[in-house]
Amino acid sequence: MIALPPAPAPAPRRQLILGTAIAGAAASMLVGGMLAIWWRFREAAPLRQGRFRMIADWKPKSVVIPEVITTVLLFTMVMACLMAQYAVYAAKRRDRSNTLLGLGLVGLVGLAALNAQAAVWGRIDMGIRDGAYSTMFFTVTGTFFALLIAGLVYTLVATFRYLGGRTAETEVVSAHALYWYILTAIYCAVWFVVYVTK
Repeated sequence: MIALPPAPAPAPRRQLILGTAIAGAAASMLVGGMLAIWWRFREAAPLRQGRFRMIADWKPKSVVIPEVITTVLLFTMVMACLMAQYAVYAAKRRDRSNTLLGLGLVGLVGLAALNAQAAVWGRIDMGIRDGAYSTMFFTVTGTFFALLIAGLVYTLVATFRYLGGRTAETEVVSAHALYWYILTAIYCAVWFVVYVTK
């Protein structure tokens, strides 16, 4: 009697990557909608004559955006992406110590990004209820701050899963990197609309 060959292994379902992509798309749509409202408020603001051109009275004159901190935060987010990708690279080669190093550096850089966003809030002399600009500013940047905290929690979960002995499963590390890529893209949009064009 001839035995049949074993059935092929089922294709990986990639549920964690798919879930991260869906959550990232939802976060992108949320922040994108907020930035569209921001742009709408900015375009509807009354105009005044500036030195060389007409200026929208959207941002209060007393508010000064600390552009150096916001640009450093942009580079910090790019560095988080590089470290997350380094963790994926090491995980695919079953290099446990370098994977944990990459995840640890993502967590450290994420904490630096939280600190930079808090420093922006500390430098701006503005209350949350001082007008439409301040309400929208704190809403958009506060949403990014919450997404950043979620990214740090994701880093913690990925680290503990990897420490728990699931070194053969690289899906959690890859999904973690995908979240940080999405988070960096979101911050690029926030940086351009809120901090650069004001």
